[in-house]
Amino acid sequence: MDKVGYIYIMSNKNRTTLYIGVTSNLKQRVWEHRTHHMIGSFTDKYNLEHCVYYKFHPDIESAISRETILKKWRRSKKEELINRLNPEWKDLWEDIKDWVM
Repeated sequence: MDKVGYIYIMSNKNRTTLYIGVTSNLKQRVWEHRTHHMIGSFTDKYNLEHCVYYKFHPDIESAISRETILKKWRRSKKEELINRLNPEWKDLWEDIKDWVM
């Protein structure tokens, strides 16, 4: 069975910096960012603790392909994507944290 994938976008408290990532376990990966599990990483350095966007993909390959595309986008286009699904830019951790994986 193929692994599923998720594209996600992390931001800081003031929503000034964005990070786009891909994972097969969204709950664990967002928790790692929130707790600064990867000391010295980009998300650690810029305090990117808030998940403001995520999207499910049925396989990890399609998620990786989509991540590659999104990373090339201008900031304004990334903001439009977030605004369509999360106009308040709320931290989606509350939606994710109780997932059973």
